[in-house]
Formats: sequence, C-alpha cells, structure tokens
Amino acid sequence: MPRTRPALPATGPVRLGPDSRAALRPAAVGIDTGFWQARRASNAHVSIPQGPALLEAAGNLHNLRLAAGTAVGEFQGAYPFVDTDVYKWLEAAAWQLAQASDGDLASDADPASDADPASDADPASEADPAPDGDPAPDADLAAEVGRIVALVAGAQQPDGYLNTWFQLVKGGERYKDLRWGHELYCAGHLIQAAVAHHRATGSGELLDVARKFADHVDSVFGPPGSGKPIDGIDGHPEVETALIELYRETGERRYLDLAAYFVDRYGHGLLGGEAYCQDRVPLREATNVEGHAVRQLYLLAAAADLATETGDAELRTAAERLWHAMTTTKTHLTGGLGAHHEEEDFGDPYELPNERAYCETCAAIASIQWSWRMALLTGEARYSDLIERTLFNGFLAGVSLDGERWLYVNPLQVRDGHTDSGGDQSARRTRWFRCACCPPNVMRLLASLEHYLASSDDNGLQIHQYVSGRYASDLAVIRSETDYPWQGTIALTVEETPAEPWTLSLRIPQWCREFRVRCGQETYEGPVADGWLRLERTWSPGDQVVLELSLEPRLTAADPRVDAVRGCVAIERGPLVYCLEGVDHPSGGLDDIVVDTTRPLAVKHRPDLLGGVTTVVAAGSRRHLPEAGWWPYAPADESPDSPQQDGEPVELTAVPYYAWANREDGSMRVWLPTS
Repeated sequence: MPRTRPALPATGPVRLGPDSRAALRPAAVGIDTGFWQARRASNAHVSIPQGPALLEAAGNLHNLRLAAGTAVGEFQGAYPFVDTDVYKWLEAAAWQLAQASDGDLASDADPASDADPASDADPASEADPAPDGDPAPDADLAAEVGRIVALVAGAQQPDGYLNTWFQLVKGGERYKDLRWGHELYCAGHLIQAAVAHHRATGSGELLDVARKFADHVDSVFGPPGSGKPIDGIDGHPEVETALIELYRETGERRYLDLAAYFVDRYGHGLLGGEAYCQDRVPLREATNVEGHAVRQLYLLAAAADLATETGDAELRTAAERLWHAMTTTKTHLTGGLGAHHEEEDFGDPYELPNERAYCETCAAIASIQWSWRMALLTGEARYSDLIERTLFNGFLAGVSLDGERWLYVNPLQVRDGHTDSGGDQSARRTRWFRCACCPPNVMRLLASLEHYLASSDDNGLQIHQYVSGRYASDLAVIRSETDYPWQGTIALTVEETPAEPWTLSLRIPQWCREFRVRCGQETYEGPVADGWLRLERTWSPGDQVVLELSLEPRLTAADPRVDAVRGCVAIERGPLVYCLEGVDHPSGGLDDIVVDTTRPLAVKHRPDLLGGVTTVVAAGSRRHLPEAGWWPYAPADESPDSPQQDGEPVELTAVPYYAWANREDGSMRVWLPTS
C-alpha cells in the first residue's frame, strides 16, 4: 500500500526553523552513481583523509596544542585565522560521517543507469576507488574527528574564547583588531563545524564548545545602549550564518538576534567605512555587490537566512536586488566571482577579465551557499540555475581530479609563455596553500552536496539538480537514473507515494533550448514560464517520468559591455563551460587561435581522457601574424587583416573547464576570438 513517509530529519548545512517563512524546505537525496558520486568518492577517499596530515604539517594542530598547554614551541602560520582550516575540515569530515545515517536513500540501487540505453558514455572517474554507492565513512575518520575535537576543546579558555593567534601571539588581547583579526570569522566556522558534528553524529562535545564561544560573543557584542562593551563587527562576515544555524539547532532566540545585530551594523563606519569589508553602505540600501567577494557573499547568505527566519521583507528585497545586480553585471561565464587579485574583490559592472580573473574558489562556494538560501526562501528556479553553473564550473575547477591538488584562483585564460610566480594565486594546481581556506571549503561542500539538490513543500517535491540516486520528501521517494551531464536523459521512477495527488516539479535549466518530458501517455515540451515544469497528479509506485534535455553544443557571446571578450565566443554544452588547453594543440600555442563560427560543433566522448569526458570539436585556424618588430602597434589602416579563412586550418578540441590543469602546465582559454 502506498504510504506517506514520516518527516525526514534535515541533517544538512541549512535546517529551517519551525517558524520559517521559506517557500521550500531542503529534501533528502542519496547519490549512488554517476558524475557527482565520482567526485564525492575522490573527496571521501583522498581529499578528506589527507586533511589531518596537512593540518599537522602546516602547524594548525600544533597551535591548538600550544593553546591547551600540551606542547611547547612557537605559533605556526602567517594569519590570525588559521584555526578555520581545522574547523572547515571538521565540518567536511562530519558530513562524511553523516553518509552512514543517510545511506538508506542510496542503498539497494542498481549501479547501472538505463536512462539512455543508446549512450556509450562512461562518466566514471579514474580517481573513484568506490564502485557503487555513497562513500562509507570508516572508523579511522571517526577517530581522527574525535582526536581533533578534543584538541579544539582543550584549547578553549574558561570563558569560552578561542583563537590560537590571539591567545599565543597577541598575549591574550581580544577584539582590538576587528578589521583584520578574524576572531568572529573563526568563531563562525567553529560553530558551523559543531552544528555539522552534532547533526551527523549526535555528539554534543563540539557543540558545547561552540555554544560556550557563542555565549561569550553574545556577552561582549551589542548595540549602543545594550550594556555590552563592544559595538562592533568582524572585518570578515561569517559568524552571522553560523549563529542563525546555531539558533536553528538549539532554539535559542538570542543567537538569531545577535546575527541580526551584526548584519545591520555593516555599512555604518565601524570598520572605517571601506567597501572592502562591506562597511561603505548598509546592506539594506546597497544597489550592487562590492568589496571582497567572499565577505560580501557570506554576509548576503546571512541576510537570506534572516529574511527566512524573521520574515523581514526589506532584507529579502535587498538580497534579491543584490543577487540580480551580481548575476547581470559581475559574474563570469563559469559562475566565478571576483575581478581583482588586489583585495580579492568585485570590480566595476561588466569588468570581467580573463587572464586576471580572480574567481576565488571560496567565492564560488559562498555563491552556492547564498543562492541555495535564496532558492529556499523564494522558490524561484533562477537561483538553482546559477548553482548548477557554479557547481560544474567555477567551483569544481578548484580541485584536481585526483583530489590532491587545488586552485585558489580560477582564471579563464592562461597565455602562451605564462610565467607562474607560484603561491596562493598561482595558475597551477598546488598541494596546499599558505592561506589554505579553499581546500577544506571544497571538502565540506562536496561532503554535504546532497543537501543542495532538492526541496519539498506541502504540495510536493522539487528537483533542482539532476543526479543518479534517490530524492525523498515527506510525501514521496523518487528514483533517478542519469548520465548527466554527459547525456541529457533523466529517468525518474516513483518508489513511494501517498494516495493523494501531489506535484513533482522539475527545473528546466536556463541554458536549455529544447526539452521534452514523457509521463505515461502524455508528453510535455517547452517553454516554461518560471523555470519549473510542474506535474500534478495522483501517483502510483512504478510511475515513470523521463526528462530529455537537449545537450547540443553551443557558442555563447557576452554582453557587449564586457570589453575583455568583445569579438569572442565560448563553447558550452549543457551545464558545462568548455576551454582549450595547449596540451591538446601541440602544433602551436593558443594565443593565435581563431574559431570558425560558421562550422558546426561536434561532440566526441573520450573515456580515456581526464577520467572520462565528452569533448567538443570545433573548426578553427591560426592567424597569420605579422613579423615581430620593436613596437606592437600600427595605424589602423595599415594593420594586417587576418580573416580566419586565410589562416592555417586547425581542429580545436575543447574540454570541460572543470578538468583543466590536470595534465601538464600550459596555456588555456575559455573565450575564443572569432577573427
């Protein structure tokens, strides 16, 4: 007999409060095969397990022992926020441990997908050591988590304060450098790790540490007239989202109120009035995103959370306005954010450079976190459109296919003859960073990815992102089989359902020109007005829905105000942005390449390449370049004309952008000149 499922516990990074004003609630998803399972397996079996050794080598764990009085020596690390590398790793490990309790959603699944029987695609990654199912946690990981949680607890001071930099380097001085000190930023990541640990394991050990720190912060910070000694904010927003999640976990309203206080004090000159740290204009009055990209996005994620929990219409309107301004004027094709290496910040509207694009991996993660909160708050599909683009491109490029090396910045071009200076801003993948914020940030998002894929409401289930596995809400369970993004067919089967009607909503991606849905004897074709195709009916177990998204490769042009790519096009297929790499064009570099837009694009799957990818093949040529003189400029009427048909023909092989820099160092470009 069909039955209504009992309410599922929300164990992910966002768990809405009982009085939430959100349109949607996070739903449970089990990923068992396919593209994202391979990436998560690499995260589970390579990236996360290597974390403790890397944190040991960098000195992060040594600092905790020093603060606890169980070791001797000097503080190690260049920054006051090195503790957060530990906290983000703990959060990642906690979500990995949570896979055990969520594993029933992915169990007894047939690992072979028959969504597209004609497909010969093999998306399995060479870095995937686990053949089927979500990666299972092991006792070694649990033991490492327990060991490091004990280190954190031992370093905490009796009144709840915890920051090894200030305890060891600054002689215990507190909150004297809110502009650069990152004390509340560190507190935020500790709180998020503690909430994850509590939700994943049921243990309150780290949560007790976090609550003690949060209570200390609440006793110190407050508005004028509150009787608290400091009216101040942190130069790096982060604690705000953490406090809201701590409120959701504990029911303590004062944590929500403290977060609201912090959000509304930005823009009032408490940090000198700089845009860099979101202090130039109050968020409610802002008209565009500015300053340090990650700081701006973390603050906006908190604004979305506050609007969700309090019903603050003005805050919601501001968040919607700023998201729109960001996507229309300051977002790269990959979903990457941040135009400037200097201060890691947004540039002016339409200032979107290629080789100097910053696009910090952490900014991509912050964008996903903010957009997910906006998707839940509003129910609008456009936020999940940006999540998909960012996940597959701007975010995923940040980690190598083997899970061992990282990119802090994600440029859209590396020129022929590029000389890399190394360091955190290198265009080459790096084992670890001096400022190691990005690697554990990637780990925690991949480990919790299933919580960003689907939602539910009182009327049904909404599928935001397409994976192979099971989607479950209070109402129903849907089995999904797909080779997405290599193939555009998603086969959905109803496994559990009530006897009453409900609505299955499928997001039709913004990039998709054509689609078809087969549901029983009925067929639906586009377009859809708001990005959602809604199928309302009384379902029965075994009912099938097949969504077919056209994955024809396409050429994309930018808004003409983006000077950096005027006269260029980019190659896309489905949610993937493509790029050329020098290694695939050994007869010369990429700087003289011209793409022929009059010739059709071809698709070729390469199971032997980069863990198994679908490439796009285009026609092009190499420009006839003038003899190099001492001056590279000439009068326009004397400039040599180099139409593409007069150049040397060359076949162009484009690979997914997320997979670049996994073979050898060399040139790369996303945007291709047309003449």
